[in-house]
Amino acid sequence: MRRSVRPLLNLYTYFRSSAAYRVRIALNIKQLDYTAIPIHLLRSGGEHRAPAYVAINPQGLVPSLQHDAQILTQSLAIIEYLNDCFPTPALLPDTPLGRAQVRAMALTIACDMHPLNNLRVLRHLQDLGVDEAARTEWYQRWIREGLASIEQRISNNTHSAPFCHGPTPTLADCCLVPQVYNALRFQSPMDAYPTVMRVYRHCLTLKAFAAAAPEAQPDHE
Repeated sequence: MRRSVRPLLNLYTYFRSSAAYRVRIALNIKQLDYTAIPIHLLRSGGEHRAPAYVAINPQGLVPSLQHDAQILTQSLAIIEYLNDCFPTPALLPDTPLGRAQVRAMALTIACDMHPLNNLRVLRHLQDLGVDEAARTEWYQRWIREGLASIEQRISNNTHSAPFCHGPTPTLADCCLVPQVYNALRFQSPMDAYPTVMRVYRHCLTLKAFAAAAPEAQPDHE
């Protein structure tokens, strides 16, 4: 059921952005209506570099979320803000240990893996003359290291089934699904991560995740 009082939520997004994908999942899990405002990262030299968007987000990155009169940036900060403002369903466990475990998985992906493999880094490697084969190896190396640690964390966590941590999706799942999606897109071998793939496939059976997928976005091309 949708909430009776509808907040103004505008999400500045790009269909292929992992960070924006995370926030779309969180918004959908919480059944919050929002307006997607596409910011194309390649067209016209990158719409995120346009002065009008930089005035919204000085970093010139997506996503940005407008909640009523406030602008929020950085995907994990946005998701935690949404979790504070709209507490149910919760995206963090009840216990301090559980919250720390979920945040650790989310931060492994958002801080250790994704920054090394995002579009601006891969394009800079290209500008430096790194060939496609070497860029692919660069990408897959950080995928291997990061997902190996996530695989171990989920496998060792007695509260993991069927999501990263317990019976309901959390912040960790919001981060994991976009990262696995991109790993598959770059044809990274995934046989070594059966638990990660189990969680990923289960998440995709849920409407909140399916509706957030790049292919389901209005700016998909």
